[in-house]
Amino acid sequence: MSKLKLIQVGIGGMGDTWVRTVLASSEMEYAAWVDIDRHTLEQQSQKYGFDINHCYTSLEQALERERADGLINVTPPAAHETICMTALAAGLPVLTEKPLASSLAAAKRLVTTAEQAGLTLMVAQNYRYQPLTMTLHELISKKGILGQVGQVAVQFFKGPHFGGFREEMEFPLLVDMAIHHFDLMRYILGKDPQSVRGKSWNPSWSWFRGDASVALLFTFQEGLPVVYTGSWCAMGAETSWNGDWRIEGERGVLLSQEDQIYFGTPGKRELEKVPLLSCERTGQAYLLHEFFLALTEGYIPKTHGADNIKSLEMVFGAIEAVHTGNIVRLGDD
Repeated sequence: MSKLKLIQVGIGGMGDTWVRTVLASSEMEYAAWVDIDRHTLEQQSQKYGFDINHCYTSLEQALERERADGLINVTPPAAHETICMTALAAGLPVLTEKPLASSLAAAKRLVTTAEQAGLTLMVAQNYRYQPLTMTLHELISKKGILGQVGQVAVQFFKGPHFGGFREEMEFPLLVDMAIHHFDLMRYILGKDPQSVRGKSWNPSWSWFRGDASVALLFTFQEGLPVVYTGSWCAMGAETSWNGDWRIEGERGVLLSQEDQIYFGTPGKRELEKVPLLSCERTGQAYLLHEFFLALTEGYIPKTHGADNIKSLEMVFGAIEAVHTGNIVRLGDD
């Protein structure tokens, strides 16, 4: 079978990760690249030997001149709706970076448009697809190693200096990063959230314009409390990008620390290290393969738009909660 052809919008920054993923794929190849920065197009085309004649500064130009089977959207969140809508209107399935859109209303418009057009709209929740999180999902949602889970705590502390749009966001951690952890909560626990309350703030030393730290309490189905504490301006003792997890149930506790999993039982001080699953594909490569299956076999990706809205609702529910100080219901239409 010949490779499917893709247009990628946004090839710098995170886009470079996707470029390397697609170039390594046996199933996909590029029809065109799009980026508003001509210099980035020139740099990347030289770096990877991609024909500059298939590089464009607008998606409309690329759609006029190129034939493609799908589109990867790696633009800043504010541009997600416009790029995805343009692609869907042209009949192209879309794999977009998270968050799906910069508002819940925009995300719902995208999902409705894709469903009406019968096209795949998939969100790149790559944190799901790595040995650590797939092992936790297997242990809890499938094997039920803990029995009834009764409480969960997630801590995330990092101090990245990105520059650019992230440092200008009102809630940079919540909008651009916490979506990963919120989506993992749903995936690992096999449950959906029902409410959230919390507080956000910006430490005096922060290099972000908006609130870069947050403490939240989610209540999931069956009353399960999940506490999330995070900061994007940590001054040391950083966690991994997955964060540190403590998941307690009636039969014991699972700890995820520094991307290793440990299992403990009542009355025993010693923790048992849990071997991680072996995965043929991880991260972006896993997502790209799922996108390929969606385009060739009609497979419904696990992170399709309609499902991902449940994770996005956690983001915007958390923003409302820290704005108002109220408990915010989730999942209500």
